[in-house]
Amino acid sequence: MKTKLVLSILFGALLFTAAWAEEDQTEDVVTESVDATESGTAEEDLGSSREGSRTDDEVVQREEEAIQLDGLSVAEMKQLREQAEKHEFQAEVNRMMKLIINSLYRNKEIFLRELISNSSDALDKIRFLSLTDKSALGDTADLTVKIKADKENHVLHVTDTGIGMTKADLVNNLGTIAKSGTSEFLSKLQDADSERSMSELIGQFGVGFYSTFLVSDTVIVTSKHNDDKQYIWRSDANEFSVIEDPRGDTLGRGTTVSLQLKEEAHDFLEGDTLKDLVKKYSQFINFPIYLWTSKTETVEEPIEDEDEDEDKPKEASDDEEEAEKKDKEEEEEGDVEVEEEKEDKKPKTKSVEKTVWDWELINDTKPIWTRNPKDVTDDDYNEFYKSISKESDEPLAKTHFTAEGEVTFKSILFVPKTAPGGMFQEYGKKVDYIKMYVRRVFITADFEEMMPKYLAFVKGLVDSDDLPLNVSRETLQQNKLLKVIKKKLVRKTLDMIKKLSAEEFNEKFWPQFGTNMKLGVIEDHANRGRLAKLLRFQSSHHASNVTSLAEYVERMTEKQEHIYFVAGAGRAEVEKSPFVERLLKKGYEVLYLVEPVDEYAIQSLPDFDGKKFQNVAKEGLKFADEGEKAKGRQEALEKKFEPLTAWLKDKALKDKIEKAVVSNRLTDSPCALVASSYGWSGNMERIMKAQAYAQTGDATSNYYANQKKTLELNPRHPLVKKLLDKVEADKEDQTASDLAEVMFETAVLRSGYSLQDSAEFAGRIERMLRLSMNVPLDEAIEPEEDEPEETDEEGDGEEVEADADDDDDEQTAEEETPEEEEAVEEEVESQEEQVTAGGDDDQSARDEL
Repeated sequence: MKTKLVLSILFGALLFTAAWAEEDQTEDVVTESVDATESGTAEEDLGSSREGSRTDDEVVQREEEAIQLDGLSVAEMKQLREQAEKHEFQAEVNRMMKLIINSLYRNKEIFLRELISNSSDALDKIRFLSLTDKSALGDTADLTVKIKADKENHVLHVTDTGIGMTKADLVNNLGTIAKSGTSEFLSKLQDADSERSMSELIGQFGVGFYSTFLVSDTVIVTSKHNDDKQYIWRSDANEFSVIEDPRGDTLGRGTTVSLQLKEEAHDFLEGDTLKDLVKKYSQFINFPIYLWTSKTETVEEPIEDEDEDEDKPKEASDDEEEAEKKDKEEEEEGDVEVEEEKEDKKPKTKSVEKTVWDWELINDTKPIWTRNPKDVTDDDYNEFYKSISKESDEPLAKTHFTAEGEVTFKSILFVPKTAPGGMFQEYGKKVDYIKMYVRRVFITADFEEMMPKYLAFVKGLVDSDDLPLNVSRETLQQNKLLKVIKKKLVRKTLDMIKKLSAEEFNEKFWPQFGTNMKLGVIEDHANRGRLAKLLRFQSSHHASNVTSLAEYVERMTEKQEHIYFVAGAGRAEVEKSPFVERLLKKGYEVLYLVEPVDEYAIQSLPDFDGKKFQNVAKEGLKFADEGEKAKGRQEALEKKFEPLTAWLKDKALKDKIEKAVVSNRLTDSPCALVASSYGWSGNMERIMKAQAYAQTGDATSNYYANQKKTLELNPRHPLVKKLLDKVEADKEDQTASDLAEVMFETAVLRSGYSLQDSAEFAGRIERMLRLSMNVPLDEAIEPEEDEPEETDEEGDGEEVEADADDDDDEQTAEEETPEEEEAVEEEVESQEEQVTAGGDDDQSARDEL
């Protein structure tokens, strides 16, 4: 008994101790919590988890903002996510996904091109299968691509009626990076002919689909294949899930890609933006592309009877009663009975503006380059040119061809009627007039390898299946095939220009693009011969019309061996040039190069049709009709004028000319300055000095500019003869030296060069004028007359003040009244009498008066 009592006491003591310890621990915890609260601190990990900060309201809101599919509620979508089969990308695949999303593509807008390209491939596949299996199309015979933007939920849908994907396709194709369903489809084709016919399929790399993550956080793909049920594939770029669509078969066949757009990509929900992207990248896809758009229309709606009754005035009932009463009276009197025809009353309508939603066809322009040129009309070409160039005028010329060989491509090129504005101000800069397509999908227009600079005005496109692309399909790889394409495009362009009629070429093409052809001669060595046939220059043959080199050669004299030309700032200048005097007199035709680029272009041509070019402003001019007699006369003249030529070279113009010779090209001018064969003509010197980027002291420029020229003398000119007489009489004659200097400087100006010391030239002309007018050379200029010295400022100030006082007095006097004037006169008379009485001693007083 005692033992039980002791055990009971011990057990109760243990319970009491445990309860007391627990209570004490609770108080400690509460105390620590209160202390933490009062001190403003909290546990470090509290709230660090994103899950810990969420509330039930936020969860519900995020679920409501999730992608909504037609026919599925938020709860059903949640159930789909929970029940779907989840697959995670492998670590390597995950890194590849990030690389694709962040580094592969430069432009976010590429995603729409890739989706449409995938849809086009799917449509091509089902169309190909339908050739052998008529039931493949089923009830969905329309092969289309439809784009719909849901602005409310920020979702973009792209739907096609293509072949669709089975569950296995969704897992294998979309769940595996760089696995192309198109490539696999092609590999299954056994027939070689069939494979060639399907070579236009676009998707080759299997990464284009993942460009959707550039603009979207979550992508949902709903697809229905003829051999499987409809499934939904969903991914956030980290993992993906696949589940059977609980709505059943809603697509019939095909695929819908739904993108939950990021905030910065909401612009892709705008109709205008989507239209521009489709027209830029996918305008020439074989299948129609529709966009769900709205437009405001004015429609006529019938007015309801109640509204019509309300509009009637109150007096209408009174008028009706009077009309009925009058009709009854007429019937009773038996007057003329009139039968009135009852016309059908048209219901009254009113105009109402309504917003109408419908599918709008975007790619209405067809890829006419894929057709046979014989089947394309001029109107088709003109409309196509206007659509790609955004111009209202028709093209001046066009060419449509298919190139085969190392690379196969189709192309259409156009020459516009007018040159682009600022063409030479921006010469050499990138232009986007030639667009590159691969399998009818726009790739790029931002490269310089397609057309040379001088043909930058040509517009058109190139479509090829053989070009190597980067994986992003945004740029072309540098490849020798590009050089092949460029070579063929240039030759086709030059052939197109060559086929223009003479009237179109001379009146329309040449005024707009003539300078481009001359630049082509300078830049394009490979096509220099072709371009030379297109050159046109002014000529002494006609006062206004231009001539070609071929026409010049046809008009050459029998023994003429050179094509003669002269360059200058304008036609009037070159026509009066001393270098063409004898050529024109002998009947030779001379080309007039009056544009700055002309002389450059001719210097780049070694010859034309076997005829060398001869600049008549340079040494080496020879005439084919000169016989032995002419040579003998020339030798005699050289011997006769040898004292003069030697005196000019060794004494008078020692440091200014290379030599002095008797000329065979001058008839009217006394002399001319001729450049060496490799020196600058006067026109070239003027152009080089006018260069915007010319450097002062440039060694090359100074070398050509300071080259000494040859002074050619006209032996039949009287000034030259007189100078010869003076030199033979006295080589130290100052007048002869001055005359030689003036003749040389006039020859410099007449030959197109510039004087190095214009002030010295002006002084020498003044000396000649003094002599001709019998004015002594030492007579000084009449000095100017000295102007009178001005007074100091103080004196001027006093005079001004005095004048001001006088003016004030005069003004005061003018303001005095007649009575005041009489009083003043009387006072003056009395003073005069006093002065007179005072005698001569008061002379000073009189003077003062």
